[in-house]
Amino acid sequence: WGPSAAPRPTHPSSPIGPQIVVSVYGPDCFGNDVVRGYGAVHVPFTPGRHTRTIAMFVPESTSRLQKFTSWFTGRRPEFTDPRVVAQGEGREVTRVRSQGFVTISFNIV
Repeated sequence: WGPSAAPRPTHPSSPIGPQIVVSVYGPDCFGNDVVRGYGAVHVPFTPGRHTRTIAMFVPESTSRLQKFTSWFTGRRPEFTDPRVVAQGEGREVTRVRSQGFVTISFNIV
């Protein structure tokens, strides 16, 4: 490696390391299981008890016709690959809406 090698980030919130991807589902007014939110958080490296709050979001239809069709059929937009949530790449072109928060606790040994 020589002096020109880029140093690895060491900050606890750096994008290197494992993540937990959360998908929350619940019933809609018709009893269909629909996505209530997606979120991701990096697992802390330091030993001890850690609490993280995850901002949740849901994908939205882009047109009124799509919104009506998804409401009528009970099939709302959702991600099929959890890597979309974890990586964030390509998500800037996806329309999403904030949908609350989930708090998670870690006990790291």
